[in-house]
Amino acid sequence: MNLVDRAKNIMFSPKTEWDVIKVESWTISDLFTKYALILAAIPAVAGIIGFSIFGVSWGFFSFKVPFGDSITWAITTYILSILGVFLIAFIADALAPSFGSTKDMSASTKAIVFAYTPAWVAGIFNIIPSLNIIVALAGIYGLILMYMGLQKIKDVPQDKMIGYFIVIIVVAIVVYIVTGLIVREIAFSGYMMTEGL
Repeated sequence: MNLVDRAKNIMFSPKTEWDVIKVESWTISDLFTKYALILAAIPAVAGIIGFSIFGVSWGFFSFKVPFGDSITWAITTYILSILGVFLIAFIADALAPSFGSTKDMSASTKAIVFAYTPAWVAGIFNIIPSLNIIVALAGIYGLILMYMGLQKIKDVPQDKMIGYFIVIIVVAIVVYIVTGLIVREIAFSGYMMTEGL
C-alpha cells in the first residue's frame, strides 16, 4: 500500500477503499508506524510554521507565538493525537460486543486510523492559522469516514450501528476536548497569561 494513494483513495473514493482495507492484514504497530505517525506530523509541522511566522488571530488581537512554544505545541499535539487515536480505537473495540460486533483491536484501529486521514492531511492549512475552519471541516468528514469504516470493518449490525457510532463520536469529542486542554496548558498557558488571554 502506497501511503499517498491510500490517503487519496480513503478521502475521495471511501466506499471502495474500505472494501480494500477490510481484507488487508495490518498489525496495530504497522498502522501507526507506516501511516498514522507520518500523517499526524503534517498538522504539527504546519502549526510550527503558522504560529511562529503568520501568527494567530483572536478577534481584534493577533500575535506570533515564540518558536519554542510552537515546537512545544507541535510535539504535544503530535503525541496526544496519536494517543487519542489509539484510545478511541481501544474504546471502540471494547464496546464492540455491546453493539453486536466482535472484539478485534486490529480491525478497530484500522477503522479509526484511516478515518483520521482527512484531518491530518488538512492539517497542512495550519500554516495559515486563520484557515483552521478547513481543518475542522475535514475532521467532520473524518467522522463520516469513521461511520463507514466501523460499519464495514467491524461488521456492526445495521440496527445497532447508529448507537455504536454515537457512542464513539462522544468518546472522540471527549478525547478532543481533553487533549486540547492539555496542549493549551502545556504549550500556551504561560504565554497566554502574559499576553492577557
